[in-house]
Amino acid sequence: MRVAVFGARSYDKEFFSAENQNFGHELVFLEAHLNATNATLAAGFEGVCAFVNDALDGECLAKLSDSGVRVVALRCAGFNNVDLEAAESLGISVVRVPEYSPHGVAEHAVALILALNRKIHKAYNRVREGNFLLEGLLGFNLNTKVVGVIGTGKIGLAFCEIMKGFGCSILAYDPYPNETLAANGIQYTDLEDLLKKSDIVSLHCPLTPETYHLIDDEAISKMKDGVMLINTSRGALVDTSSVIKNLKSGKIGYLGLDVYEEEGDLFFEDISNRILEDDTFARLLTFSNVLITGHQAFFTSDALKNIATTTLQNLTDIDQGNACPNRVTSDLVKTTQKEK
Repeated sequence: MRVAVFGARSYDKEFFSAENQNFGHELVFLEAHLNATNATLAAGFEGVCAFVNDALDGECLAKLSDSGVRVVALRCAGFNNVDLEAAESLGISVVRVPEYSPHGVAEHAVALILALNRKIHKAYNRVREGNFLLEGLLGFNLNTKVVGVIGTGKIGLAFCEIMKGFGCSILAYDPYPNETLAANGIQYTDLEDLLKKSDIVSLHCPLTPETYHLIDDEAISKMKDGVMLINTSRGALVDTSSVIKNLKSGKIGYLGLDVYEEEGDLFFEDISNRILEDDTFARLLTFSNVLITGHQAFFTSDALKNIATTTLQNLTDIDQGNACPNRVTSDLVKTTQKEK
């Protein structure tokens, strides 16, 4: 199959090209992000490969269909950026990579917790400047804390197991409880109870209409004073304006983000030589108790190999008319929380 790989970076080219030796697709790598404006770049291709910040709305999909595209291969787990009903009406197959690095994402969430708690980012800069004072670097013992985990699919499961190893007490919330966790002593509760009792709240759920701005003013008001909030899932799970207000008041004591609800114009790009136009994001950067990474939680060599292999196999399945276990339909939106 001839496939246009949008938003391609050097690492995409490296891993996809290496794995494609086993599949034989014709891959053309494009740096542009896919959207309705540049969908015509896909003319002459049977498939497109897209990532999290590509916008595959109805207009974009219609242009892809007119160009001859019959499959959209997402090299990610989430599919909230695709109009699935439009894709189905146009006869475009949508496939994804439901699991590629649950432990990698979970470990990154833990890294944010440890760095925020022990002020690693501040200590690193101080030592480089010859400042070895300890004032302002006080942390706390994790083994005495309650960790609330929202979403206990594959990533949430891995995260719970790691935090349990630190000796933390774990509270979990998920409409679809994980039997493995429950059997291992993880306590499931309702969302309000979790927010009230947790010292650390970590998000591991997909973005759906029901979870949009799950963490808003009302949710934050139920949390402990000085709570630590971690989000390595999807940016729009968190109402950024509410978070900023509560950072200013001290209600939120620590914030660790690997995602941001308006990240599409920022993440995966080098804008270091330009003025940052996003005032909300700029405000977040002014807080010393905020640590932000640019959607890198998934970014391990293991994950990139898995992403490439699964994506290419998905394309082969569609090309050969085989049943593809990773095909996405509009019905999947209703059950995706079981898989996240």
